[in-house]
Amino acid sequence: MARNLRAEVNLAAIRHNYQLAKSQAKMAKAVAIIKADAYGHGAVQVAKSLSGVADAFGVAAIEEALELREAGIEEPILLLEGFFETDELKLIIQHRLWSAIHSLEQIDRLEAFLDAHPTEGLCLWLKVDSGMHRLGIHPADFNQAWSRLQARSEVAELVVMSHFACADEPERQDTYKQIEAMSRCLEGVDAKVSLSNSAGVMHWPQAHYDWLRPGIMLYGASPFADGHALEASQQPAMTLTTQVIAIREVPAGDAVGYGASFVCDVPMRIGTLAVGYADGYSRHAPAGTPVVVNGQRTRIVGRVSMDMITIDLTHHADVQVGDSVELWGEQLSINEVAKYCNTIPYTLLSGLTRRVKRIYKDQ
Repeated sequence: MARNLRAEVNLAAIRHNYQLAKSQAKMAKAVAIIKADAYGHGAVQVAKSLSGVADAFGVAAIEEALELREAGIEEPILLLEGFFETDELKLIIQHRLWSAIHSLEQIDRLEAFLDAHPTEGLCLWLKVDSGMHRLGIHPADFNQAWSRLQARSEVAELVVMSHFACADEPERQDTYKQIEAMSRCLEGVDAKVSLSNSAGVMHWPQAHYDWLRPGIMLYGASPFADGHALEASQQPAMTLTTQVIAIREVPAGDAVGYGASFVCDVPMRIGTLAVGYADGYSRHAPAGTPVVVNGQRTRIVGRVSMDMITIDLTHHADVQVGDSVELWGEQLSINEVAKYCNTIPYTLLSGLTRRVKRIYKDQ
């Protein structure tokens, strides 16, 4: 029996979730964020599925953008972190990429490059640090940065962007402060604006502006730890499954797995699954983390090891070797699994390794 660990990706669900994001701000456009190999779903396949639907795509770095161009993706592609080396500007122009600009030093390098290499039709996204303190122009430098870029005839379009630090925690005041900081920057400036990540799209309509940037919500997961009403309309895009590869009867008092950390308090039927942390399944998933077998929930027992985990089949006498087990997806929310693992769905999805076979469906 071949090791049958697979991530089934529903491309129709991703398109649905993209349209759901856009429906929250009907006049806005949306950059579909497909960095990190589309959060583990396969950037090329996701981009092809969204081609003709998405207004633009967003990636972290130029390598990701070039992979999409080589695959025939023609839509605009935004480099969310901008260029790292001046030489990348040649590729940005050649491949018609959009680039973030997040520092005065980048503007210096851009101006010097354009002085030596005249071009036209650049689309730049000027990033402002409205309070996250990761990337972005300081608000005090915004007018200078805006004026310098506006003065360049090579720049055909200039969008202003920022990024929220705490939009997924609606009870906090940080997002209000960031929105206010951006409002002050934008006084007297006629600009297209992009502030909303997935949490912004789902919960902060006052921040929708002209361009949305949905990421995790495209994949049917939620940025909110405590849930959100809009989640009921999302469709899970990935169902991760594996198979039972062994079953054994373990007497009371015996331990299961590394470290003998789980001890059977009664005689138990234990199933072994072909998945482990080398596949990207979290090693921090504790005993009790749910899985679904033959439509019924059960739990992990013992530690997650490199290639295998063990589950409790004591009350599942019908389960046999070869049966499929869902680790997250259509029957089990990845958000729930992430809570058990004390992490977020982003890390689970983007951490899947190449050992996990991706299977694509479009319905």
